[in-house]
Amino acid sequence: MTRRFLGLAVLAALAVACRTPPPSIGSSTLVDLTHAYDRETIYWPTDVDGFVLEPLSAGINEQGYYYAANRFSTAEHGGTHLDAPLHFAADGNAVDAVPLDRLVGPAVVVDVTAAAAADPDYQVSRADFERFEARHGELAAGVIVLLRTGFGGQWGDRAAYLGTAKTGPAAIPELHFPGLDPDAARWLVAERQIAAIGLDTASIDYGQSKLFESHRTLFAAQIPAFENLANLDRLPESGFEVVALPMKIRGGSGAPLRAIAILRRSGSF
Repeated sequence: MTRRFLGLAVLAALAVACRTPPPSIGSSTLVDLTHAYDRETIYWPTDVDGFVLEPLSAGINEQGYYYAANRFSTAEHGGTHLDAPLHFAADGNAVDAVPLDRLVGPAVVVDVTAAAAADPDYQVSRADFERFEARHGELAAGVIVLLRTGFGGQWGDRAAYLGTAKTGPAAIPELHFPGLDPDAARWLVAERQIAAIGLDTASIDYGQSKLFESHRTLFAAQIPAFENLANLDRLPESGFEVVALPMKIRGGSGAPLRAIAILRRSGSF
């Protein structure tokens, strides 16, 4: 990774991502891959509290100027967030120990929207990756892999996004959304040295998983996951970079994530 790219990545992480026209740095466009946190943010069904923003102050103070401050609370695993390897691996990296070169770098999109539309329990297979490689070449070491299932378009509709509107333990048997096939996870670990993986669903394992084998396989190899990503439909299949920076929670198994993509319009970094 070049020094120039690192500088651009830092600027991109600090940029305001909601503008018209899309924000840019140099000859590149920024795409926000993050859902905002609020009371409607989707969490794993067993977390019934979700995101809570408690206003502490908002208005003109005694000194005559406007001042606002809030307190927030959240579980680690909800909204657009990082799954650190510690989540399913006792010796896995916690959030604060995930190396930056697993969070910033070149990325690709493997598109399975057609298959996921036909089967909400679809699991992204090794064959899907091989079809991608037939078009774009072998996945390079250190690449960030994003899985586009199309379920990101259902964000905000809990029943459509998760397969059920229920919360609590009763929801678990009714979860239906795509994920990564465990055999594909084992292949990625054994045959491809990817930096990280992310997708536009609530879990890297599909909704009906009971053993969370893809989590366990990836995290044993220190490969973190980004879940509940937004706007993957705005990305090409290759030729862009991702910056995915979590809240740096010491010892955390997960953390809220601010992720962006940097799309090159011309030239290169």
